[in-house]
Amino acid sequence: MVEIKIFRYLPDFISFRHLIYVALFLCLTPVLNSQNPQNNSRKKKIELVYADVDDLVFDKLTGKDVHHFVGKVHLKHNEITMWCDSAHFSPDNNQVTAFSRIHIEQGDTLDLYGNYLFYDGKSEQALVKDNVELIDKETHLFTDKIDYDVKNRIARYNTGGRITNAENTLTSIIGVYYVSQNLFHFKDSVKIVNPDYVMTADTMDYNTQTETSFFAGPTKVVGDSINLYCEKGWYDTRHDVTSIWKNAVIDNRQQIIHGDSLYFDDRTGYGESFRNVVIEDTTNKLVIKGNYAWYYKQPEQFLVTDKAVFIQVSEKDSLFLHADTISAVTIFDSTAIGYRLMKAFHGCRIFSKGLQARCDSLSYSFQDSVIRLYTDPVIWSEENQLTADSMAIFTKNRQAERLELYNTAFVTSQIDTVRYNQIKGRSLTGFFKNNELYKIDIRGNGESIYYLLDGNDVAGVNQTKSARIEILVEKGKISDIFEYDNPEGFIDPPELLKSKEIRLTGFAWLEELRPKKKSDIFLEFIFSQFGEGINLNKNFFG
Repeated sequence: MVEIKIFRYLPDFISFRHLIYVALFLCLTPVLNSQNPQNNSRKKKIELVYADVDDLVFDKLTGKDVHHFVGKVHLKHNEITMWCDSAHFSPDNNQVTAFSRIHIEQGDTLDLYGNYLFYDGKSEQALVKDNVELIDKETHLFTDKIDYDVKNRIARYNTGGRITNAENTLTSIIGVYYVSQNLFHFKDSVKIVNPDYVMTADTMDYNTQTETSFFAGPTKVVGDSINLYCEKGWYDTRHDVTSIWKNAVIDNRQQIIHGDSLYFDDRTGYGESFRNVVIEDTTNKLVIKGNYAWYYKQPEQFLVTDKAVFIQVSEKDSLFLHADTISAVTIFDSTAIGYRLMKAFHGCRIFSKGLQARCDSLSYSFQDSVIRLYTDPVIWSEENQLTADSMAIFTKNRQAERLELYNTAFVTSQIDTVRYNQIKGRSLTGFFKNNELYKIDIRGNGESIYYLLDGNDVAGVNQTKSARIEILVEKGKISDIFEYDNPEGFIDPPELLKSKEIRLTGFAWLEELRPKKKSDIFLEFIFSQFGEGINLNKNFFG
């Protein structure tokens, strides 16, 4: 057997421990070299590729030699290449000052031009001045001066700049361009000019790849088909889509829309609004409010829900309608003329000074200006309560002109806590003057109970039946009743009335449900004078 002794012939002064130290040194040397700034590839010296002339000049101020390059100067440093007409290169500082027809190229897409350059190879910071142009793919930036961070690919200007990207031209006083992210940050007098609109803002970010603007301050867009204002949001200029919030307003030439948050696609005309939504129709003097809405510009249609309110604005007496859901569509007649049909569903309540109403659902046609009420409707006008199976209110110049009640029409007015004037018939037509009811015409199976008063005292009660009844109303009170077509009836003296409560079939006094003020249209419950809770959603007519 052969015995191999590796360390047999080593000198006596070299121990095994010394060998370990040597081995460790040899292993660590590459690591140490990699951490040495002199060996870092990003810290190497600026290289001269070509120049017509290379003069070495001693600089008396610094006491260092400086290269003066002249003619077709071509330099390289890390991943950038530089061209110019002439340059001064300080090897000790690794700095270049270049003059005339500056061109810096980084990667395959970025080019930076100017007439003056100072470049520090240690910090990889470049200052370019005089007719500066930065080109990155489809984006062109023009300014007087740019500070460019070569290593992090960030360009900055603060003397005003102009950017062209696709169809957009952007200007601002201050700008930062994050090349790797295709993102501009603009500040101070920011403006985007597009063939279809002009956008102005105090602060804005713009993604050159997606052509999307991001707002972080007061922003306006004024265009041919849309105006908007917000203090936060974004606008996709390529696809004409926007989402804005914080004091957001959109004017799409059909409506003016407010909301905590708004979304609008200008190409499809579709939009959505969230929380504190207000849709204004300035042409027809209408306002719709709610906490959620969607809408289409053409043909016009919308839906509003969550505390939905419709307001017909009038200088004398505006009308307020609340329902669970309010919607509208555009309908075209046989002549292809479009008109708006609005509908309200579930728990409809109406308030105006001269007229109040309640029903489950209604519709409003802008073609004939008629409001149609369905499912247990009731209308109050001054002291009179009107009920029927269904109703129609005909308006003109935003005021009630005529009222029609269909099937089981019933008119009631209160005399005192137990006595009520009552008139009923198959159908009813009410007439308004200056938005006040002044005449009622009842046709078919007419019946009436009418109390005769002597001052504040009841003098008797007139009970009649006839085919037609005409009622005159003055200052909200019934002043005269006329019966036509074979009327029959009788008058009871007051002594026979003390113990009698006379009621026609179908009588119901619904004053508890009446909206007394504008805010009452939102009430779900009203408590009676006896403390009994009344649910407004209950069917009181069944």
